[in-house]
This record gives sequence, C-alpha cells and structure tokens, in this order.
Amino acid sequence: MNEREILTNYVYRIVASLLQQGVEEVVISPGSRSTPLAYAFASTEKFKMHRQIDERAAAFYALGIAKAKGQPVVLLCTSGTAAANYFPAIIEAKYARVPLIVLTADRPHELREVGAPQTIDQIRLYGEHVKYSMEFPIPDDASQTLSFIEHHIARATAIATAAPFGPVHINIPFREPLLIDFSDLPELTFQASFMHENVPSAEARNFLTQAIHATEKGLIVLGEMPLGTDVSPLWSFIRNCQLPVLIESLANMRSNVPEDCLPYVISTYDALLKNEHFKEIAAPRMVIRFGAQPVSKFLMQFLTASKPTHYIVIDEDALFRDSTNSSTHFIQGKPGEWLAQLPVQAKAEDYVALWQQAEEIAKKHVFQYSAHAQDEGAFVQKMLEIIPNGSDIFVSSSMPIRDIDTFFLATQKDIRIFANRGTNGIDGVTSTALGFSTVHKRPTYLLIGDLAFLHDANAFVASRYQVSDLTVVVMNNDGGGIFSYLPQASVEAHYENLFGTPTALTFRELAAMYDVQYERLEKLSAFEAALQANKHKPLRLLEVMTDRTVNVASHRALWQRIGEELSAWLQK
Repeated sequence: MNEREILTNYVYRIVASLLQQGVEEVVISPGSRSTPLAYAFASTEKFKMHRQIDERAAAFYALGIAKAKGQPVVLLCTSGTAAANYFPAIIEAKYARVPLIVLTADRPHELREVGAPQTIDQIRLYGEHVKYSMEFPIPDDASQTLSFIEHHIARATAIATAAPFGPVHINIPFREPLLIDFSDLPELTFQASFMHENVPSAEARNFLTQAIHATEKGLIVLGEMPLGTDVSPLWSFIRNCQLPVLIESLANMRSNVPEDCLPYVISTYDALLKNEHFKEIAAPRMVIRFGAQPVSKFLMQFLTASKPTHYIVIDEDALFRDSTNSSTHFIQGKPGEWLAQLPVQAKAEDYVALWQQAEEIAKKHVFQYSAHAQDEGAFVQKMLEIIPNGSDIFVSSSMPIRDIDTFFLATQKDIRIFANRGTNGIDGVTSTALGFSTVHKRPTYLLIGDLAFLHDANAFVASRYQVSDLTVVVMNNDGGGIFSYLPQASVEAHYENLFGTPTALTFRELAAMYDVQYERLEKLSAFEAALQANKHKPLRLLEVMTDRTVNVASHRALWQRIGEELSAWLQK
C-alpha cells in the first residue's frame, strides 16, 4: 500500500470504531494537521458533524451536546495551542461527569521540541483532568496497527461512559501529506464492550433500610443526578420512605412531580434555612444524599452543623463528593430499580409536618414576590411562569442559578433545568447551551448574566455553520452581581474596581452582527410580553436591564418576610 492508502485506512478505522461504540456526533474546528480525520468524519453520513472555529467555544459546544444526550461526543482539532483551548471545557467535563472523546491531531515525533511551528508537548496534555490519555502510533502498514486502533477506541469509549462519566484524550500524530481517498467504512474485528451495572451490595441495601426504619427525623437531599438517570425509582423511594425531600433545581425532579409525592417535596429550603430557630428545630438525625453537592450554601452549612448520626452519601464513584467532610457512611451505586425495591418506611409524621408547614409559609411569599419587586428575581419568576410546558432552561452560575433555585417551586409542569456546575465557572456557558439546544426539539432558554455572556461572546459563531435555536435572556446589571451579596461588598474602596467590574456594555450590536433577534427590556410587563411573543428568528436575545443594588435589597426583603412569619409560627 502507498502512504495515502495507509492513511485512509487508518482514519476510517478510527471513525468506524467510534460509530461501533455508539458515538454519533463530532465537533470539528478547522486546522491543517487534523485534515485526514476531518475528511473521514465529514464523508461519513452516520456522523452528525458540527463546526465551530474557536476551539474553546467548540469544546463547550460539545459539552452541551453530551449533557443533553448523555452520550459521548467527539472533539477534533489541529495541533498546537488549538488543543490547549479545549482545557476549560475538559475540566468542566471531568467534574460535571460528562463524556467527551477528545482527539488532538499532532506533528510526528521528529518535529517535536525542534522549533517546528504549531508544535507543543501534547502527550498527556490534560493531566489528571481526563480519565484516560494515550497516543496512537503514526499511520503505517503494520498488521497490528489497525487492530490496536479498534481496541483502544473501544477502551477509551468504555472508560468515558463508565461511572462516573468523563473525558478521555487520544493524541494522533500525522506526517504529511495529509490527503486521503474517500472510502466506505471498513469491517471491524472488535465487536462489543459489556459494562456492569452500578448497584450497591446487599449489605449496603440492608444498612440503608435499617437506618430509614430507625429514624424519626430524616431528610433526603437530591442534587444534580448522573446523566441519563431514570428518576422513576427515586420517586418510588420517596413515596415509600415518606420523608421530607430537599430537591435542588438541577436534579430535575421539581417538575413532573407525581401527585402523591408532592407533599414530601421541599423546594424553599434555602430561604427556610436562613432562620436560626427553624434550623435548630429541623436538625435531622439522618440524611441520605444523592447526586452532586447542592448549590445552596445554607443547606450544606445546615447539614454540617446538624451532625446527624447517619449522613449517608450515595454516589456512583468511589471518590464520592463530600466537600464538607460531614458524611458518616458512603454507598457506591447509581439510582436505579434497587431503590424502588427497598422495603422502607420511616415513622416521621411530625417531622414531615414541620417541613410542610414551613414550605407553605415560604411558598406564599415567593408566589407574591413580583408584587413587591421588579428585580432579577421577579424576572426569573415571570420567566418560569410563562415559558411553555416542555421547555428546557440552561442556567449560568452565579446569581442566575441561585434565582432559579429560589423561584422554581415544585410543579407538575414539565420544565427541565441544566447548568455547568462541575466547577461552577461562568466561561463557555452560551456555547454549552447552543450545543445542548441541538439535541432535544424542545423550546430552550439560556438564563445568563452580562459578565458570563461576555466571557463567551463568540459562541454565536457556531450559528453561522449549523442551525441554532435558542432564546437567550441576559440579566445585565453591569457587573458581577453575586459579589453584592458577599462580604467583599462591604469594602467600598475597592469593591467596584475588583468585584463589581462594570463594563457599561450592552449587546444590541453583538446581536446584529450575528443576525440575532434582539430586544432591550427594562419593565417586567415588557419582559412578559416579549416572552409570550413568537420568535421570528431561530436565535433571540432578550437583554434585561437591572440594578445590582435593587436586586440585593429585594432578595433580602423576601428572606426577611419569610423569616419573620416563620419565627412567629414557631413561637406559637
């Protein structure tokens, strides 16, 4: 075989192996050294190809697709600093447990560390932030090379999709020339990988059952669930336990709540736990926590201070998440049918009633919020009321996710909430939302602050290469709004320069550059009308002008109203 035939067989073997392992989507950024693989992906109809010229945005775009599908997505770039631009999204993928297959094209060995252009050290470039990293051999005609490719693609995909999900990296060196013959996919020798179910042992299940039976003051806490989790067994578990369940918005169990489970769902816990008297009375003796650590700092502080006899963390990974080091027991397992089959029922009627009454007090004030306020919280509350059934909201970190957590109350309406909470960063959020929106044909909204939106201002470049359908709601308070709630705000001499960081930027011109439908809004009534109006372009940007000072005052007034009535009730 000549060099071109060898290269053709090599890259099509990679593509065929990925397809065999169930990978269907690839995000490609342009570059010379990745040419052979780019051609192979582009000419394979079974692969859905996405393009984004900026590798940093491309990686977050792929992250969004993978979060939506719960399946691995391929990233492909050329050599050099292009690969380094993937790093922020790879870090997020590791800690958010999202499967990515990162393919970085590279120069051959003889061009490394000799001053060749676009050549850096790409071996194990991402360090411990990927679950698996290896380098493929240079394309050759050795008989074992193609079988090596099949086995290591299968290995990489299996590792990416084994609990916990995460990114993997394959570095692929190519010599010039880089052109291939377009070809059909080859027959493969490696056939399939069979993965085991992540189910706790019988001993662990018996221990959990006994702990629940023994408690009169027990809580279930649900954070963001592993991708692809079937929540039906969790609802059965809640129904059987009959304990208060504190559900974070990202768990996607505050919506579609079964009617018989509604009495146990507590969604206002962050506001309730700002009241010292309630925290003292409600301190649990047993806690069962599923999923990631919740957003609410007040909840985590409450659980830590309560020092329950049993604080049981149930996690799919032996490196279980417990940033407060408060847990007393760990059970390795993923939520599944085993939960529904546990013979459990607590005897905690009085404890349930305490949380239910407190929830009703807080919900009353949350429902009335927009009658008192015209701040970001009121806009978020109105957005949750108006968006149609069957919608998805992608939420940025900082204040947007906290406002969602405050104002998204338990409902039988079908609304799902997603975010990048692996590392809680504000970079790449728009790109992730754009990638996410390509998967599910549901109305999709992005709720984001002005600084986070600026961090990813070139995300809309992706819309020039493939159809994007998204409504972006930017809360523009001219700076870092969340810092207004933190102690830094009390140091007036340096607050604005270091934390408030106002830019005085608005986004009308940016929207025009990408042909995005745009509206600037200042009143709640105008925002309501804009959300109810039909989009006349696939991408829509609603820029809501708000004031940081008003936001803080309005939120604190809500917490005060809840706290005052809660205290009056508890003192009766």
